[in-house]
Amino acid sequence: MSSFSKKNSPLKGIVPPMITPLNQDGSLDTESTAKLIEHLISGGVHGIFILGTTGEFTGLSYDVRRELIFETCNRVAGRVPVLVGIADVSLEESIKLGAYAAEAGAYALVVAPPFYMNIDQQEMCAYYEQLADAITIPMYLYNMPSHTKLTIELDTVIKLSAHERIIGLKDSSAHGVYFQSLCHAFRDHEDFMLMVGPEEMMAETVLMGSHGGVAGGANLYPQLYVALYEAAANRDFEKIKKYQYCVMEISRNIYQVGGFKSSYMKGLKTAMSFAGLCQAVFAPPLYPFSSGDVEELRSRVEKIDALLKENQL
Repeated sequence: MSSFSKKNSPLKGIVPPMITPLNQDGSLDTESTAKLIEHLISGGVHGIFILGTTGEFTGLSYDVRRELIFETCNRVAGRVPVLVGIADVSLEESIKLGAYAAEAGAYALVVAPPFYMNIDQQEMCAYYEQLADAITIPMYLYNMPSHTKLTIELDTVIKLSAHERIIGLKDSSAHGVYFQSLCHAFRDHEDFMLMVGPEEMMAETVLMGSHGGVAGGANLYPQLYVALYEAAANRDFEKIKKYQYCVMEISRNIYQVGGFKSSYMKGLKTAMSFAGLCQAVFAPPLYPFSSGDVEELRSRVEKIDALLKENQL
């Protein structure tokens, strides 16, 4: 495969971190996977990111991970870029999955730091550089300190951005000052793409200069998040206010049922099952809501649906 040039790759917009549709036995629900991909693309998303946190990658076997990569790339068929999450503590396993993703037709990898050992920034740099040297497709850094217990510090990002295949960063820290520092550092380097994870702050980061958002709620309501991104990109503050309100209501009502630390994941996937987009089946250690929580969520989702209909979304 030919080497990649950053100048060829300005990915901007909404790139949902796609949930992984599962059957009760833990196998990939390929029918729902196909249905979900069409739902996302028809909703106007600008890319699809699989095997991220919202994709429950940590609970999936490597066989299911590879099957999801193949099915997604095959179904998308080049209509939008497919990004594949790589989050392993083994460099060798990361290289293997990256090679599989490249062969399947993925656009880029999204790589979290190796999260078990206590490593410093120099060791983190070495890991990313070795991986970037070994792969044939572009790579995003993935800053997720709440889960990896490691932060990709600003100086590390700047150093790694010099590598030809390291083309951007997805930040899920929800740390506004950190993201503002990234935007400032790369203000004259628009080919280095900065994407934000927490959807509640996507619009404001686009106004700051980011390239878009990896919004979990876009699995369910892609049109809303695309509309919010476009409003922010066009600095249409009246629309930003209207759509941001909807996003915050989704966050408050769908992601906070039951009081679990995993309520975001449970709420999103269960709400999607109401819409027939997947089954409410989770990879262990996650497990489904109780019947009472399901009914509470159902009533909340009906209100959200009415709100979006009122806003013509």
